[in-house]
Amino acid sequence: AARGVRYTRAFAPAGVCATARSSLIVGMYASSIGSQHMRCTTTLPGFIRPFTTYLRRAGYYCTNQSKQDYNFETPPDAWDVGRGPKAHWKYRKPGQPFFAVFNYPDTHESRIRGPTRIKVSLTKAERHDPADVHVPPYLPDTPLIRKDWARYLDLITMMDKDWIPRRLKELDEAGVGDNTIVFFFSDHGVGLPRAKQFVYEAGLQVPLIIYFPPRWRHLAPVKPGSAVDRLVSFVDFGPTILSLAGVPIPKHIQGKPFLGPKAVPPREYVFGIRDRMDERYDMTRTVRDGRFKYHRNYMPFIPHYPWLDYMEQLATAKELRRLKAEGKLTDGPAFFMADSKPAEELYDLQVDPHELHNLADDPRYQDVLRRMRGVHLRWVRETVDTGFLPEQELRNRVARSSEYEYARSGKYPLERLLNTALLIDRGAEALPELIKRLGDNDAGVRFWAAKGLANLGPKAQPAIDALKGVLTDPSGDVRVAAAQALCRVGRVDWGLPVLVDQLEHGQLWVRVAAADAIDYLGENARPALAALRRAVADTSRENRYIRRVLRHTLRVCGVDAD
Repeated sequence: AARGVRYTRAFAPAGVCATARSSLIVGMYASSIGSQHMRCTTTLPGFIRPFTTYLRRAGYYCTNQSKQDYNFETPPDAWDVGRGPKAHWKYRKPGQPFFAVFNYPDTHESRIRGPTRIKVSLTKAERHDPADVHVPPYLPDTPLIRKDWARYLDLITMMDKDWIPRRLKELDEAGVGDNTIVFFFSDHGVGLPRAKQFVYEAGLQVPLIIYFPPRWRHLAPVKPGSAVDRLVSFVDFGPTILSLAGVPIPKHIQGKPFLGPKAVPPREYVFGIRDRMDERYDMTRTVRDGRFKYHRNYMPFIPHYPWLDYMEQLATAKELRRLKAEGKLTDGPAFFMADSKPAEELYDLQVDPHELHNLADDPRYQDVLRRMRGVHLRWVRETVDTGFLPEQELRNRVARSSEYEYARSGKYPLERLLNTALLIDRGAEALPELIKRLGDNDAGVRFWAAKGLANLGPKAQPAIDALKGVLTDPSGDVRVAAAQALCRVGRVDWGLPVLVDQLEHGQLWVRVAAADAIDYLGENARPALAALRRAVADTSRENRYIRRVLRHTLRVCGVDAD
């Protein structure tokens, strides 16, 4: 940091690795190319390539030593060597320019709760005493949570002490350190609950330090050791590197270069997305400017933090669950762990950097709310957000094309989908319109109508007959949404059998959606125990998300999930 330029407002567009990397490597929002869901597989059009492809065409030797994980199959022209010990700049031709990616694995969430791969000895002074750790106010302050944070800080210290110096030493010893610009950043924000996988500042904000050697210091915006507060997004990294390398920036790239001859003025806003996280469906979009942060939660009846099997292995997650069950959560942690969430959130980051005080209903901030809401809706339209179709429905419509091309083909009814999703804002007043839209000729509109009715819960009882009518809908996604709405209205006897049937649907993401909906029923899922056991017994990799969430359902029902 003392030798580089520190960017204090750098952000990933998603709080999880694969979705964030997807946006970074192509310079486009994952929601625009259809790669927004965690561990999905989208299809890239032939003209959209990783920015490394353009570097390679310009003569650069490009390598990535370990993690790619882009939510799409890595194109063969992306890297000279894309994985393994040979993925190193030192194997290039003499004098060939290079772009190289190195990943440090030991600050990953899994290392907080498990053994590290890289062993580095820390002195007593370098280790973090849990008693001295600062716990952010969005988490409860308990000994176990302090222990997780201390462990996390120790892992970061190991990286600082050993891994980074070794990478820089390699450059210097090879005589290329004085000719290499170095970017240091993370995949996303903090690797603990309410940060990783989420779209609060703790999940989206990333460290970013860029080192400019003396030869290239004229490209730096400020002198070494200084900080820059301009807003920067991952989608900007690719075009920025192309600008620095003197490589033309393709017109389809959505990011904006912030360095080099093609640099543009600072952006006004950065955007965030949250969709399916492993086995859990949700949809949130965020907008941040220099002061305010806006969240749009399109499925308010779903909690911020449902059971997420992978994350539940952390002690911090266990503490949050325990304290909620005991009724001991207050303030920010209680809001995060609530059974539902508001449709909109607004935070003044200048006085509330941890996003603890929602101002969306505060009369003093209605002008700000309307402005940020408008920016969000404009971004949805400009980037053609593909998240308004349920995951399986989107894949089905793509056929031999790509999600990006389908969304721009004239066949994607974004306005109708968006307008139906926004009916949630009208509460019970929207009931007649939601019932009407259950009969729309587009499955996506019917899906959002059912989700709107699910959000109303018991207030949607006048829609029971209409919901029953779409339990045999041609779209599995609509059948699941309608069945979930019936369960929330109080007719589990109608909804649960349909959800159980969808566990045997021929398409994976419908099955995952059905399992997800069943788990929210808790004890009310007990009539389906035999079917849940059968689903859990499938040990195939494809079934892993269904197995994870339904094992939780069985445990809630007091049944041995093993």
